[in-house]
Amino acid sequence: MDLPWHPTTVLVAVHAVIIASVGLRVVMVRPVPSVALAWMFLVVLLPGIGLFSYLTFGERRLGGRRARRLAELRQPYMQRLREILQRRSAQVDWTQLPEACASMNQLGVTMAGIPTLTGNDLQLLTGAEQVLAAILQDVDLARSTLHMQFYIWHPGGIADEMVDAVVRAAGRGVACGILVDALGSSAWLGGGQPERLRAAGVKVIAAMPTGPVRAVFRRNDLRNHRKIVVVDGDVAYTGSMNLVDPRYFKRTAAVGQWVDAMVRLRGPAVEAINGVLLSDWFLETSVRIDQLIGSGDLRERPREGTANVQVLPSGPAGTGDAILQMLLMMLYAARHRVIITTPYFVPDEAMLRAIRSAAARGVEVTLIVPAKVDSLLVRHASRSYYEDLMAVGVRIQSYGGGLLHTKSVVVDEQIAMFGTANLDMRSLWLNYEVSLFVYDADFGARLHALQERYLLDCTPVDAAAWRRRALPQRLVENLARLFSPLL
Repeated sequence: MDLPWHPTTVLVAVHAVIIASVGLRVVMVRPVPSVALAWMFLVVLLPGIGLFSYLTFGERRLGGRRARRLAELRQPYMQRLREILQRRSAQVDWTQLPEACASMNQLGVTMAGIPTLTGNDLQLLTGAEQVLAAILQDVDLARSTLHMQFYIWHPGGIADEMVDAVVRAAGRGVACGILVDALGSSAWLGGGQPERLRAAGVKVIAAMPTGPVRAVFRRNDLRNHRKIVVVDGDVAYTGSMNLVDPRYFKRTAAVGQWVDAMVRLRGPAVEAINGVLLSDWFLETSVRIDQLIGSGDLRERPREGTANVQVLPSGPAGTGDAILQMLLMMLYAARHRVIITTPYFVPDEAMLRAIRSAAARGVEVTLIVPAKVDSLLVRHASRSYYEDLMAVGVRIQSYGGGLLHTKSVVVDEQIAMFGTANLDMRSLWLNYEVSLFVYDADFGARLHALQERYLLDCTPVDAAAWRRRALPQRLVENLARLFSPLL
């Protein structure tokens, strides 16, 4: 018996329907063109996998409950920000700073509502031992509240001492809360330490839990990538470091120990960082806003130093691409020197153009990236950009002292970005991140000095040798680049 339809015809028809359906949806959602084209390329090449991937990861779906909690948070959040704008700490003398700083401040206020706050003291901490020792000391001094938020919490070494310190804090009556990303910290959440903390009275919350059922309502790969510690509402930490001891973390990844830096912050900007953390806590729990403000030590802080700090959160809802826009403005404001450190470098077209533009107009641009990273696809995609950058004079330095994880940009040693965001499209478009934009020559010089120390362990990428690399290698890198908007 002859079939009314030949199997090949059916497959072609199904393929065409998938392409048309996804294509129409992509057009209506209106992502940036490079992202749209990447999705269409994947669907045409692998229709079944492409359709499943788009339904799972293609749109920034937050889920109904999270969207409702965000809406509930908006009015009190904006009211608090209006109050901060009227304070003396928000009155910065912009005439004493580079011209671009005032414009960056206005952009940050427009995008995230948070103004630059003056009068802060920033201590730059480098290396896991120094960072964890400082946090441990502050945890042991906590009197009223302790809130910690990390993408990854991993057992072993000094990280176990942190658990002991938090248990001690809870035992003396400190209200302790730990918020970790459900995916990034999945191994730790499945171990015994969270239960030990809960038994001591510590609230341990898994942010943005994943699963096949949740994937129907919310995109599973939208992650909370922030790293924040706030003690008594007086002291805050943020930066690139997860709650891990590098000696015990990803030892089989063959990339070396992770190299990080954090900032210990005191002054008015602590309130802004605390507000970011408590907002995430609100989204992941059922606590009321008035309870959160009352129990979170969220209050105005006195001046502790001279640094001007603007706290910028970003994510798939609310603040959107705030960090990306601020970075672009920094790069276009550069006049003499830019040094960038990032573990994962997969820029979008706007970021690539801004870096090339700086180098082309005579700015000395240095990009420091680790020689080895823990993602093979990201490694190949990242290297596909090197030739374009070196063609206009960007110096690319390959760091050989481990997986350099510090995320920093310093412009003319006067404007600095420091925080949790990588220079890849995942950080700049999808993840929940937080960065400090610091308009202060002293901090800019200290962060620049740290970058210079990183350069001592670097090998420059030779442009001529890079152009001669084997054709198969170039092909793999360029293929990986096609999927860079989806990484």
